[in-house]
Amino acid sequence: MQLASPAQAHLTYCSKVHPGHGWDQVRPQLEAYLPRLKARLSPQAPFGLGLRLSAAECEEILAGDRLPAFQDFCAAHDIYVFTLNGFPYGAFHGPRVKAEVFAPDWREQARVDYTLRLIQVLQKILPPGLEGSISTAPLSYKPWITAPAAALGRISRNLAVIAHRLLEVKSRSGLFIHLDLEPEPDGLVETCAELAEFFEQWLLPSGGRWLAEKTGLSPDAAREALLSHIQVCLDTCHLAVAYEDPGAALKRLAATGIRVGKVQVTSGWQAALPREQIRRAELGRELARFSRSPYLHQVRGRKSDGGLSRYGDLSQALAQLATAPEGQWRIHYHVPLFIEHYGRLASTQAQTRAVLRLLAQHHFARHLEIETYTWDQLPGDLKLNPVDFLEREYRWTLEALIPASSQEAEPKIASK
Repeated sequence: MQLASPAQAHLTYCSKVHPGHGWDQVRPQLEAYLPRLKARLSPQAPFGLGLRLSAAECEEILAGDRLPAFQDFCAAHDIYVFTLNGFPYGAFHGPRVKAEVFAPDWREQARVDYTLRLIQVLQKILPPGLEGSISTAPLSYKPWITAPAAALGRISRNLAVIAHRLLEVKSRSGLFIHLDLEPEPDGLVETCAELAEFFEQWLLPSGGRWLAEKTGLSPDAAREALLSHIQVCLDTCHLAVAYEDPGAALKRLAATGIRVGKVQVTSGWQAALPREQIRRAELGRELARFSRSPYLHQVRGRKSDGGLSRYGDLSQALAQLATAPEGQWRIHYHVPLFIEHYGRLASTQAQTRAVLRLLAQHHFARHLEIETYTWDQLPGDLKLNPVDFLEREYRWTLEALIPASSQEAEPKIASK
């Protein structure tokens, strides 16, 4: 839905929360939940959707009459799609996802082809006059990269191919769509600082050279085309787990000319590590219930000297909990936004709120997507029915977007 503030931004949730494989399983869930959620949150105005499509679902929805039928459903219920989640290529709700969520990475033609199909879907359903966004993987999974120069050169060329296609879409249809790279712990770009370095050292010089040769654009025009069509998806949980200061991260991106195409509104777990072994054991038992999910839950620990420890997954961190030197862990586990404390655990809600306050003040992004995809993995006492759950996520986000100087005001939703 479009918000009156900040800056006519659009807020949605990511349909990745709904389990299911294949469009014929996903579609009935959207049809069941979207009208009910819209009736609660935006009864008089259009309601946005962040659509997650796997590679297979992309092919399915583009075949036959599936996409026109979905467009008819959206039109009948005043629903619009303005952003796609193109990070997970394959099935996302399964017995084990872990690091395979990064595959195929941006070195591979399969990732390029998948993204081109996502562009094809979005240009068919994006409302006229509205910009579109597609979030995607952080280039690769860092442990997979053994020859960085070769990998980054190939990745830069593949991203330039996407920028070229997006330039063609804009030229032919007037639609402006950007691809948004999503830094994540243990991704090839983990932080905004690493993303800025990739742009400066690889994408703009190498990708820009390819794009200029392909299109006849000047080097400066090719650079601007890349900065316009390749942006960043800022995930607030990832930012918190990496212990990045939001203001400093935004300044680093701006210094390179990188734009924030989408903010994913998320929170992770935060745990203080007690000194006493008996209390550490109790904390370990509490965290263990979250380590059995199919997803990758990277952990970063803050040491007394300010340095960070790195654990590839929560299960690996728990195996070292007894002797871990850190005073605090932050865990990549998308938890409900409205949860501040849960037993011995806290959430990174404060860090999420800080990003949203900056957004309300500086209007650095126009697409916001709630992405608490772990709903079916949460303990029973954290689960509401999906409509109630998502409504609480929205209402927390709307409240967090109110500038500190106007806390008494109600969140504003733009009318038709």
